[in-house]
Amino acid sequence: MTLIVQKYGGTSVGTPERIGAVADRVINYCRRGHQVVVVVSAMSGETDRLLGLAQQITASPDPREQDMLLATGEQVTIALLTMALQQRGQAARSYTGPQVPIRTDSAYSKARIAAIDADRVRADLTAGHVVVVAGFQGVDEHGHITTLGRGGSDTTAVALATALQADECQIFTDVDGVYTTDPRVVSEARRLARITFEEMLEMASLGSKVLQIRAVEFAGKYNIPLRVLSSFTEGEGTLITYEEDHAVEHALITGIAFNRDETQLTILGVEDRPGVASAILGPIAEANIDVDMIVQNSAHDGTTDFTFTVQRNDYKAALEIVRAIGVRLGAREVKGDDKIVKISLVGVGMRTHAGIASRMFATLAREGINIRMISTSEIKISVVVDQKYLELGVRVLHEAFGLEQEAA
Repeated sequence: MTLIVQKYGGTSVGTPERIGAVADRVINYCRRGHQVVVVVSAMSGETDRLLGLAQQITASPDPREQDMLLATGEQVTIALLTMALQQRGQAARSYTGPQVPIRTDSAYSKARIAAIDADRVRADLTAGHVVVVAGFQGVDEHGHITTLGRGGSDTTAVALATALQADECQIFTDVDGVYTTDPRVVSEARRLARITFEEMLEMASLGSKVLQIRAVEFAGKYNIPLRVLSSFTEGEGTLITYEEDHAVEHALITGIAFNRDETQLTILGVEDRPGVASAILGPIAEANIDVDMIVQNSAHDGTTDFTFTVQRNDYKAALEIVRAIGVRLGAREVKGDDKIVKISLVGVGMRTHAGIASRMFATLAREGINIRMISTSEIKISVVVDQKYLELGVRVLHEAFGLEQEAA
């Protein structure tokens, strides 16, 4: 008998009919001899509805009370799904995060899981129950309800799978797996049967929205196999493990990620001296603004140009800070651009294949796409280009690297 933890997102449980369909799927797994723990999100749109209610009361809700409010969304779903299972003759029991208990720190709205006492869940499984757990929530050392932030149900599922030493953690979504790139941009995009944790982490951090980054990190740390599946169609989905695909030696790259949430800031003509990078990025960090890519170019006249990217919602604040820094440092000019995107090639095959960067750059050059910034790691190459070239760039790179073809 194998133990499986399944997570269903908001769209999967968005209506009573869909909750019934989830119950049927869970029972199907039970009939195959599996023990099943189910983690669910709030019904689609419910978290936003609750946030809207809070905003109608106050523009600045108390963080503790807001978490108390938001946690009710998942409580509705666990009760309804448990009722649906019981109505179909399957023994089931629901738990909120605090009832498990899932213990967290006290960082309201972005709490991190510290420990899980899984004894109660194990006892129910042994008694033949399906256990339904509210995702996204836990309890701190003072007994206060906390939430894990957007996408936190994925993290709940992986953490429970770790605590229970589950054989697999299955994430059911509205897509049937991880693709070589977004099928809405490239119709020939192919579903991947397998992908490594390293590749999935890079894809997630670079713009792929299939899985929450914290969940992938957690699963990778404790080596819990993850599988992405569709709630609405049958299929094998995509398995995420440490085991590289047998065909990885033949695969130059695994997938293409892209991110529209990029903006670029440049400070031109500042004195080229030790500490200038810190003088520029220090105030940015103090403003709690994350920096992504960085490029520094030195000129023959003893000056340097410094360029970096930040998320779009930080652009205006970062631009104001950089303008003030430019005045202090005597910069020749400060420029900003919020019409850029990042395109990234990802694949463990890069470790054993040369020439990937040059092929990428040549492919983009043939289409007249100018590269503004470049960043690399062991299994990733990212470039910044004008946003008008996003779809063209992704399509030509997908074709150039043969991603529409099954690996040999």
